[in-house]
Amino acid sequence: MQFLQPESFFDLDLFEHRDLFTKCRFVWEALGKISGYIEKHLLDNIKEVDCFQQPLPRTLAIWRGRVWREGVEPLGGNATKGAFLVRIQGEETSEAVLLYAGSVLWDPHIYLGPGCVIEPGALIKGPSIIGSNSEVRQGAYVRGKCIVGTSCVVGHTTEMKSSILLNGAKAGHFAYIGDSILGALSNLGAGTKLANLKINESNVRIKAGNESIDTGLRKLGAILADGVEIGCNAVTNPGTLLSKGCKVFPVTSVRGGYHAPNSVLRPN
Repeated sequence: MQFLQPESFFDLDLFEHRDLFTKCRFVWEALGKISGYIEKHLLDNIKEVDCFQQPLPRTLAIWRGRVWREGVEPLGGNATKGAFLVRIQGEETSEAVLLYAGSVLWDPHIYLGPGCVIEPGALIKGPSIIGSNSEVRQGAYVRGKCIVGTSCVVGHTTEMKSSILLNGAKAGHFAYIGDSILGALSNLGAGTKLANLKINESNVRIKAGNESIDTGLRKLGAILADGVEIGCNAVTNPGTLLSKGCKVFPVTSVRGGYHAPNSVLRPN
């Protein structure tokens, strides 16, 4: 079933973590590789912050291989475009990690890429990798086993666990992302929920044409191909695969299974 392989959903050439998808017969198999991949590739750069499981008492920057606690002045800008400026000891840069006072790092097993902005009230648990020029906004909860690419948004009060965001994926407001993969430049409208657990306690199965594939997984959310758009307050049921060009109207409950390219899904 070539249409269920990663290459049918994503252009992986520019994704730093493309090895997650190597030798995956089915696209969702990459989720099972997250822990091992992070363990092998994590370059944790926050140990010197030395403030865990509690809100940071002051705004910090990580730049040029060290933590800056004094003389840090956020100037603002669009982080996802590499244009968020920070003044550190009088020198302006767009390449510093900015950790606002009130953000929480749960443990040191976290990598934050250059140009990341972590807003007050956000909580990040390891093991996790947050790519360069990404935003983790106020009240977001990154629960661990997460890989976020470059120029992504984990938005206000958005919860994310055991998931992958490819470059430019955005979940700006009130979303739930569980055991899911968001393709490059995909977008979740406010209030989108990617449900990952069936209420009948059975494995998630993927319906594709006349076949039903047992994933062997109790938890599997949604796989969104590059550029998929989901409208506000939509819900995808466990095991939803949205191919390239798919669009979901607001307030839609999307049935689980494979949805062909360019499908338009509306409320019933």
